[in-house]
Amino acid sequence: MAGMDTRFLGIPDLAEVPSVAVVVDVMRAYTVAAWAFARGAEKIVLAESLDEALALKARHPHWAALKDGPPAPGFDLVNSPGLLRSVDLAGRTVVQKTTAGTVGALAVKDASLVLCAGFVVAEATARLLRTRDNDSVTFVVTGEDGRADEDLACAQYIARRATGERTDPAGFLHRAATSRAATELAEGVRQGAHPDDIALCLELDRFPFAMVATWEDSLMVLRPYTPPPAPTEDAPV
Repeated sequence: MAGMDTRFLGIPDLAEVPSVAVVVDVMRAYTVAAWAFARGAEKIVLAESLDEALALKARHPHWAALKDGPPAPGFDLVNSPGLLRSVDLAGRTVVQKTTAGTVGALAVKDASLVLCAGFVVAEATARLLRTRDNDSVTFVVTGEDGRADEDLACAQYIARRATGERTDPAGFLHRAATSRAATELAEGVRQGAHPDDIALCLELDRFPFAMVATWEDSLMVLRPYTPPPAPTEDAPV
């Protein structure tokens, strides 16, 4: 993996289908997705629009629909890890529609491998990349058309760990903590939030699984996957 070619692109810059894509949304889509799995969700359907999310919910009343922003009719959950962490989702399917994260995954749906990530699943994502012989990996920096520093910092950290390089996470986490997204969350600009959201988004390796998105029955479906441990790997410092 030492010779892996890595690209960091915003959603508008995806001119071709990558072979392997890691879609990064730290604040907050894929932190929320990881928490949903930790709270027992079986799978997450990544919806293309709010209308599609509501239509899926209408066809499957037991599914839980989740969106950005404040609570809204027809939706069960909002895109906040602080609010989601106390919800029992055992065995349920979650339909997620967010401004950037879900859009990024759908933009690379034809890639041979699509991983969705944030800091909370960074090491598991890197470990899964290490188990595959990938010549090239495209990291999709979803926020702010590719300029969101929390997403870029996380992508760069995962890329380094994917090569097995010992990497101090402190600088990457600091960039995320001082990013525009973190500031907007702290100042209450983003609705549908909890005071703990920033801290929860910066919990490095909180969960032991990666998240793999695949095309199933004309839907983009995200599921947790725990890669096998590799005892000889260097641990992050």
